Amino acid sequence: MHWSASRLNRIALAKNELGATKRFTFAFVPLLLSGLLQTVSAEAQTVHIDATPSHVANTFSPLQAFGSTVDRIPSNTTDTFFRPDQIQQILEAGWGPVSYRQNTELFVQAWHWNPKGTWSDRSDKGYFTGDATPAKEMIRHSYGYSLPHRGVTRNSGSEFDGYSRLDDGDLNTYWKSNPYLTKAFTGEDDNLHPQWIVIRLQAKEIVTAIRVAWAEPYARSYRVQYWLGKDDPMDGPDAGAWRDFASGNVSSGKGGTETLQLSPSPVATQYVRVLMSESSNTCDTHGKADARNCVGYAIKEVYLGTQSHGEFHDVLHHTPGQDQTFTFSSSIDPWHQPSDLYVIPDRMESGDQVGFDLFFTSGITRGLPAMVPVAMLYGTPDDAAAEITYLKKRGYAISRIEMGEEPDGQYMGPEDYAALYLQWATALHRVDPTLQLGGPVFEGVSEDIKFWPDANGETSWFKRFLSYLQAHGRLSDLSFMSYEHYPYYDGTCQGPWSNLYKEPEILTHIMQVWRDDGLPPNVPMIDSETNAPGADAAVDVFGALWLGETFPAFLTAGGKGSFYHTALPYSTPHPACDNSWGTYHMFTTDHNYVIKQRTSQFFAAQMLTQEWAEPKDEEHRLFKAASDIKDAEGHVLVTAYAVLRPDRQWALMLINKDYDNSHAVRITFHDDDAHADSSFVGPVERITFGKDQYKWHSALRDGYPDPDGPAARSTLPGGTDRYILPAASMTVLRGRIGATSQSN
Repeated sequence: MHWSASRLNRIALAKNELGATKRFTFAFVPLLLSGLLQTVSAEAQTVHIDATPSHVANTFSPLQAFGSTVDRIPSNTTDTFFRPDQIQQILEAGWGPVSYRQNTELFVQAWHWNPKGTWSDRSDKGYFTGDATPAKEMIRHSYGYSLPHRGVTRNSGSEFDGYSRLDDGDLNTYWKSNPYLTKAFTGEDDNLHPQWIVIRLQAKEIVTAIRVAWAEPYARSYRVQYWLGKDDPMDGPDAGAWRDFASGNVSSGKGGTETLQLSPSPVATQYVRVLMSESSNTCDTHGKADARNCVGYAIKEVYLGTQSHGEFHDVLHHTPGQDQTFTFSSSIDPWHQPSDLYVIPDRMESGDQVGFDLFFTSGITRGLPAMVPVAMLYGTPDDAAAEITYLKKRGYAISRIEMGEEPDGQYMGPEDYAALYLQWATALHRVDPTLQLGGPVFEGVSEDIKFWPDANGETSWFKRFLSYLQAHGRLSDLSFMSYEHYPYYDGTCQGPWSNLYKEPEILTHIMQVWRDDGLPPNVPMIDSETNAPGADAAVDVFGALWLGETFPAFLTAGGKGSFYHTALPYSTPHPACDNSWGTYHMFTTDHNYVIKQRTSQFFAAQMLTQEWAEPKDEEHRLFKAASDIKDAEGHVLVTAYAVLRPDRQWALMLINKDYDNSHAVRITFHDDDAHADSSFVGPVERITFGKDQYKWHSALRDGYPDPDGPAARSTLPGGTDRYILPAASMTVLRGRIGATSQSN
């Protein structure tokens, strides 16, 4: 469950530190009458469509390009959400394929996609591999297991659950890095994949000494560094640099508990990093029977502060919980045991990754190939291969496989993610060489993702990831590039209305960034999870207009497919927004999670999937459109997206972002090759949804819309030369065109 994007969650959380279904049918309402009751611009302005056949911006099939998602849900809601009557209402939105979202990695958990399987250790613990052989019993539920060797205090998935073992005050626990990032698995020297921990103090402190209680395996070579820069090194990694303490280099570590006098003079810093590059390769507490227990790095406890006259003064807060001093780690060993099953007493939000059998047989996929994930950051290649083997044996249709989940949000280095990616790709392609693999499943970002500079000073995460694949001759293993899109977050929960002006520019910009980073032109981009800002903005008319804009805008910018988050009528409240019981859904529900009403995005989805596009798996041709309707600040108030459908009708999606005023527009189609202009002829279908048809009323868990649709429909006669776009609305105009003049 993603409130916005996990990095945005961290920003918000850091601030906290300091009944019966209502059914509808479309009514035929004369739109012109409602338009006369509003302020209309005096002169009709123009929307120009470049209809030149050779200028087609993109082609797409709605049943491939417009999808939805299924994410982790409370365990006690699964049976309700997947009831046939509830699934049927979800399908009425018209979405095509489904992207199965993996939430366990955001919670720093190992995912048991199949509850049945085998443990690597004979005493039922270690590394788990799900059973690849289908059984008579169908998989309806799957769960996450917390990682006992965790090194991060707060994860992206939840504010409350889990904590770092680096400063939990218990010398019997320890953090351990991921064994799959060592030479035994990468085939590369360990110094090419240095592992690290970062300590974040509450504020700048004087630091001159560090004490590390090493576990096995320990670091023989490591460096202790402090951050020099004005920004947070985790979320502003290119706005500063790590500097070695004067005495922070260790080349012959002996393990045990080591105390280092780092500097003879005081150093004021808030962030300290221990960068490890050579392992002792000694075995941890789980024994030498499994090679994974004997590689990487492990720390029982870390202490930081000053030392004077042999007395160490520790400034860290050691406790098993969120009150501990924050730590981060480069990776985590996915070793775990049955007792690590993630269960929170008296809380239903423990979470159910819906079982694959239920997912594929419930009807929610419409029988279309689904995008599925494999656990990678906290999984194993064998388990990923077993998962896909299971799905293939069941005969379930898979379109693409996403590798891991939000490595940028987990602060994983690009070379580390790439090293895992290639190991997993090798394992999966042994199952089926034709599998379409992709990632990195970035968080919802609008700018290039940065990471601490490499030896060449390069800070672009994605550029370095691509370079790694290229250097290993494996760029072809990236069949698609996927990322999540959650725009606008600026600390508010409503989302300023003016944010709607930004959407086309944001989408076009970030997609160009990925290409500039080196993404080959033949590798498609997939927006595998997206929605508008959290809380009430998403369920008000704002959310509808955003949806009507972003999906066509993504295609216009060259994208392949976009997936609405989320199909199921559940999501948690945004962590920074307490004015709504939840967000990112097309329905309100009663207190038993039975669908009660439709929200604005349900109607917007229908307009997109059933009115603008023709709901069939055939080629649609998308053309660019532009309008000259702007406000005093130069914002484009009306945006337009033109598609030539298989039925030879032209359909325009017109978004009027002017909240207060209607606009009258003329529509002109221009064919540059034929030097001809055209316009709609004959009857034109007009379907409008906006603030006249829908209004959200906040009431926390019991928020509701009234009016609650439906969209307004009318048929305009031939010869109509202008069209009224009501204030704050999305309008589809659909009909055929005919030549009106020859242009110069």
